[in-house]
Amino acid sequence: MYRNALLLFSLNPLSRFLVTRTGLMKRFVKRFVAGESLDEAMEAAKDLNARGCHVTLDLLGESVKDLEQASRATKEYVEMLDRIAAEKADSNISIKLSALGLDVSRDEAKRNLLKVLAAAERHRIFVRIDMEDSSYTQRTLDQFREVFPQHHDVGVVVQAYLFRTEKDVEQLIKEKARVRLCKGAYREPPEISFARKSDTDRNYEKLMERLLTGGNYPGIATHDENLVKAALEFVKENKIPKDRFEFQMLYGIREDIQKKLAKQGFNVRVYVPYGGEWYAYFMRRLAEHPANLKFFVFQTIRR
Repeated sequence: MYRNALLLFSLNPLSRFLVTRTGLMKRFVKRFVAGESLDEAMEAAKDLNARGCHVTLDLLGESVKDLEQASRATKEYVEMLDRIAAEKADSNISIKLSALGLDVSRDEAKRNLLKVLAAAERHRIFVRIDMEDSSYTQRTLDQFREVFPQHHDVGVVVQAYLFRTEKDVEQLIKEKARVRLCKGAYREPPEISFARKSDTDRNYEKLMERLLTGGNYPGIATHDENLVKAALEFVKENKIPKDRFEFQMLYGIREDIQKKLAKQGFNVRVYVPYGGEWYAYFMRRLAEHPANLKFFVFQTIRR
């Protein structure tokens, strides 16, 4: 109930207005978002690199409504790649197809995607196509498969809470695609997704083991200590080299685990989100952990 309520708020215009007008960007939101500008994101990336972590820059914003917005997002993605290369940061980028215009024109979204991939190839930077809610799952995988034969430095994300993901993982392994495995952070109907966290966790662990043994440098994206522990035990038992996969976590979440894994010699990648369209992302982070909401309310009361 708690999680569903917050996910509903993430789509509510009034809630968006109230939260984004309270000045919390300088306080609690900064715990999860590096800032509103690329300059701030680059500073965060350099700091994480200095701590031994790889980075993925993530421009916040999705579901654009016209092609002009999609064009602007495409230019911003290309600018991200140019800055990463110019400043020699250890960073990839994450993109959303809805930001490239997928809801407006499938063909235009693909053209924009190809522009981003062309820039990434010039700089030899990996691009991750992010996964959104289930209404995008098949369309995202379809566009990924259309570009992957010619652009191998691109990967995709799958979500463990969807019933379909086991089959998707098997197919992506056959295709030698680089997969990021996460639990999923959207509100989905029970007809297509696991309703209980314990079921999602079991599916995550099963898919994680499959990707660790058969995948192409998978990203194990979780902050769940039990799943991190299960991954560590599995790679040890199966003698899986540390350079065959990486742990992935979000900016500002479980920094203690990030530091510990990096010190142990594991590849750790931190997703660094930035941009003015932070509200929906922020609400999804609150929905993931009750402690986040408690801290948010406490900081609001203190103001």
